[in-house]
Parts: sequence; structure tokens; C-alpha cells
Amino acid sequence: MQFQSILAPKSSPRGSLLSTLVLVVASLLAGPACAQDLPNRNDDLITQMKQALQRGDKARLTTLLPQARGHILEPWAAYWELKARLQDASPLEVRDFLARYAGSYQEDRLRNDWLLLLGQRRDWDGFTALHPAYRMGDDREVRCYAVLADTLKRGGTPATKAQAEQVRRDWHAQREADDGCTQAAGAMMSAQLMSPDDAWKKARLSIEANRPKAARDAINLVAPDTLPLFEELNQGAPKFLAGRAVVAVKSRKEMVVLALVKIAIADPDAAALQLDSKWGPMLSPEERNWLWGAIGRQAATKLSPQANAYFANVTKQGDLSDDMLGWKVRAALRAGQWKDVQAGIAAMSEEAQQDSTWTYWKARALLNYGGDDRRAQARTLLEGIASPRGFYEQLAMDELGQRVSVAPRPAPLTPEEKQGALGNAALNRALYAIAMGLRPEGTREWNYATNLHDKGGMGDRELLAAADLACQRELYDRCINTSERTKGVIDTDQRFPMPFRDTVLRRAKEIGIDPAYVYGLIRQESRFIMDARSGVGASGLMQVMPATAKWTANKIGLTGFTQAQLNDRDTNITIGTAYLKLALDDFSGSMALAAAAYNAGPGRPRSWRNGPVIEAAIWAENVPFTETRDYVKKVLANTVNYAAVLTGQPQSLKARLGSIGPRDERVPEPVKDLP
Repeated sequence: MQFQSILAPKSSPRGSLLSTLVLVVASLLAGPACAQDLPNRNDDLITQMKQALQRGDKARLTTLLPQARGHILEPWAAYWELKARLQDASPLEVRDFLARYAGSYQEDRLRNDWLLLLGQRRDWDGFTALHPAYRMGDDREVRCYAVLADTLKRGGTPATKAQAEQVRRDWHAQREADDGCTQAAGAMMSAQLMSPDDAWKKARLSIEANRPKAARDAINLVAPDTLPLFEELNQGAPKFLAGRAVVAVKSRKEMVVLALVKIAIADPDAAALQLDSKWGPMLSPEERNWLWGAIGRQAATKLSPQANAYFANVTKQGDLSDDMLGWKVRAALRAGQWKDVQAGIAAMSEEAQQDSTWTYWKARALLNYGGDDRRAQARTLLEGIASPRGFYEQLAMDELGQRVSVAPRPAPLTPEEKQGALGNAALNRALYAIAMGLRPEGTREWNYATNLHDKGGMGDRELLAAADLACQRELYDRCINTSERTKGVIDTDQRFPMPFRDTVLRRAKEIGIDPAYVYGLIRQESRFIMDARSGVGASGLMQVMPATAKWTANKIGLTGFTQAQLNDRDTNITIGTAYLKLALDDFSGSMALAAAAYNAGPGRPRSWRNGPVIEAAIWAENVPFTETRDYVKKVLANTVNYAAVLTGQPQSLKARLGSIGPRDERVPEPVKDLP
């Protein structure tokens, strides 16, 4: 891969004088690292180093590094080499690296890695000397270490309440077990700025997330003598409880709570029976409330009508986590219990209530009750989120009588603004890495350059220029994601690009499917990355699974189909749109159900649609899988924006949603064998 292929205009023939001039100018603009990287460099060396990193071959990395000097991706090569042996590296080597690559993503990435190592080693002098230069600031464990280092630096002066709250928040949010936040939490408890209840809450959250090591670490802080009991219940919660009698000690009662949480994950009804018939009376009100919340949530994710009854046993909503309260609200929406919708949202943390999801449903609950004061409050809430940006933002527009239209174009980028993006060394490295096939590295560096390198990230005009550069290179995922970060302006062309327009429109017309829906789905599936491949094997623009592709090809009479054709653009669009149309037909034209089927397979939404007839928005919010729930909402919001672009007419999301309920048994299934 040559630098020319990244920076030369797409219309320029390779090898032309114009391409060469563009290459040289761009290289000079991009700074020393880029200027040294002239055409025909041996990119295979960088690939070999990445492979050596994946194998854990430290010696190979060290041998190859000198040959990578001067390459545009030298910072990556040097980072991989030092990262691989960081445990044995000297502080001088780290300082030299940070100085050599100052201002780069790789510098701050290594600083992050080194700070974690210094924290593990309890080298607080080294940590406090290095931490102020840390720009990313997004590593929770580093933040926890920073609080520890700060309190020790101040000679034993207690941490502040704000620091304790930060530790509590970061510790509870960490899914995996970690040293930094566990140690910081222990220090906060020793200073009586956090309580043992915080540790038990961490243990409960960890058990719910199936992270027993994190739960074990939390228990070790407050009741190390109970760890043998924890190991016993972790091996089998029902058996553990079967051998227990009445308990009075706090730590033993918490073991019962953890055991019942584990049972609830598999069988909420069984957990409810045990809590109601045996364990409830000997637990505290808070412990009972948490368990009813955990049981209610699990029942709600199974779309069980019992969920609301379980949540009704909670005597204090504030004892529940935001996640539990979210499922309480979803179950209440499904049952049409607007009073419980409002109560559940009101009990959430302030941060959770700011989410457009709960802002919208709170407004809907207020509108349901009627009255001028409530309507005025609802209108204020809706006006605060209404925009074309997302699912609930668009629904808020609908409630206000507004429609989604194409945003006015921002002022054209100036030559200086475009050159600013073209001359950004980090963006150029990212483009080059992606073109070489190092997409994860390129994506991380691009995101760092646009969002983390400077405090607050790039300004709107810089983001538009960076997005324009990505779009020109046909890296639509970076174009979309970067443009979406703008706050004061919206560039619809960047946010909702339509590559392969002739192919998509022609195919959509041939099979009778809305092209806006096709584009909305592709944007969410692959961000228009031609060679996209998911962790489960889905391929291409429309992320089609091999077995699904084979079935669809047979269904539409596409003879001679082979799996290798899935990465062919036209074939992928042909098969993907055909399957989407079959899913739409199977679900009577419901875009929400068809999108869920495309993401999770048709069997699940067939089951999820059973129950009461409800608004499609309520149905979508109750989709049990987080990924699929988010996917359906984003595909539909994308579709509305694309429809506004394609038709030039204002659009309504609500008009596309309708209602969802059980299949009418009198209507035969159009596609019985839809995979």
C-alpha cells in the first residue's frame, strides 16, 4: 500500500504527475513522520510487526523495529515493541518514547499503560509525576489510582467526598475485576467515606454481570471470612441455599442475597418463590427491595407478565439500580401502567434521567395524565430533546407536531480548513493504517485525534473538515462518526452518505422495498465498509451470514452462488435486500420487527411480539437484547433521515412505526422457513 493511494484524489490516475504532486504536498503538510514516508516503502514490515505482537514474539519486534524508522506508522511499531516488554522496561525508555512521539495517540496510549503499571507497583511518586500529562482521562482504573496517589501525596489527609463519589461510581461501573478501583474503594472505606454497603452492592452488580472474581474482590474488602461461603454458592446457588437455615449476620444475609440473584438470572419465578416463602422475613428492607428489583428485571427481560407484580413488592424505589428501574419502566409501558412509568423514571439517578429515552417516556406519562401543568411540563421535556439525531429525539418531534427535514447545509469548508485536516499527522496515520488493513489501530488513532487529543475534542468546523477528508477517502464509518460529533451544525451529506446509490435504488425498486430503509440498515450494519466482517462471520455491506446468504440465493434463484461472493458489492446488496424484503413480508411490513429479525434472527421477534398489542416504540424499547434494541431504534431513525434526503419531504418516525402484537393466525406465514 502506498501513501499515494490514501491522499491522492480518487479521480487522479495512479502514477500521474498530479498524483505525485499531491503526494509530496500532503506529505510535507503531514509533518516529519509523513514527509519521510515516500512511495514504495515496505509496508510488509509493519504487518510483520503486528503479527509478532499477536504472537507475543518480543524478540522479533525488537529486531524489526530499527527497520521501521521513518515509516509513517513508526509510532505504532515503536509502541508495539515497547508495550510487549513494558513490564521489564526502564523509566528512561518510557520517557524517551514519550518525548520522541510527543503529542501522538501512541504517546498517550503508552502513558496510560505505564500509569497502570506504576499503580500496580505502588510507585506513587512516578505516578503523580506522569499523571498530569495524561490526556485521554477515560481509564477508570487510572482515575482510581489517581485518587489513591493524591491522598498519599497529601500525607494522609482524607480524600474529599467528591473523590470518594468518583471512586464509587468508577468501581461500580467496572465490569471486570481490577486492582486500582478495588484498592481505592478499600481506602475510601477505611476513611469512612464509603460504607461496607458499597462493597456489597459491587458484589451484587458483579454477580448479575457474571463476574465472580470482581464480586470476590469486593467481598474480600468487607468480609474476607465469608469467602469460603462465596465459593460454595458460586458453585451452585440452589444447593447452597438448601443447606442454610435462619441467618442474622449481615455478611451471611448478603450471601443469601447473592445466591438468590444467581437463581433469578436463570429462573426469576423460582427466586421469587424462595424469597417470598423463606428468606424475605430475615432480610433487611433494602436487601428485599434489591432482590425484588433483580427478580423483576429478569422477568421483564423474558417479557413475563409477572414482572410488574414482582416490581410491586419494592417498597423503596431508590434501593434499585438504574438498570432495574429501566426494566421496571419497560414492563410498566408494556402493561400500560403510566403511573409506574413516571415513578420508575423519577427514582433514577439524575444522569439516567437525562437520557433521551427516559425524558421521552416521562413526557408521555405526563401527557397521559392530562392537565395544563402536566402538558406544559411534558412540552418542555420534549422540546429539550427534539431533533433528527435519534429515535426518541424524532419521536419527540412527532409529539410536538414537527417533522424531520434535511438540515440546512453548513457553510462550505474553506481551503484552510481542509488543509488543516489534510495536514494532521494523526489523521494521516489513521488513514494509512486503515488502508493497510490495520483498521482497529487506525480507528483508535482517528477517534483520539478528533475527540481526545485536545480537551473537549475538535471544534465543529475541524470535525467537519476531518469528516470530509474521510468521506473523500470513502472511509464512511469515520466520516459518519466524526460528523455526528458536531454540536452546532449538521452536515446531512456526511452523516447520511449514499454510496452505491444507483445500485441500491435500482435493487430497491426491483423488489419493492423502501430504499431509505435499505440505507438505514446498511448504515447501522457496516457503515458502508465493504470488507466488514462481524465476530460471528457476517460479511459485507449488509453483514449477511453465510448460511443466510446461501438460503436467500436459493430462494431468489441466484444460481452458482459461492460464499466468496458475499464481499462483492452488488451481490451483497442483492442478497441482503432480498432477505430484508422477505423478513418484511414475514412480519406484515413492520420495519421494527423486520430489523429485529435481521439482527437477531426471525425466531426471537416472533416470540417477542406475543402479548398485548402495543405501540411499536414500546415494543422496541422492550426488546430483551441490548444490542438488538439499540439496533432497531437506530435503523428506524436512520431510515427517517434517509427518507427525508431521498424524497425531499418532511418525514415522521411515528407514522412508520404503527403497533405490534401477536400474528393473526388467520393469515398464513409468507415465509415459513425464514432462517
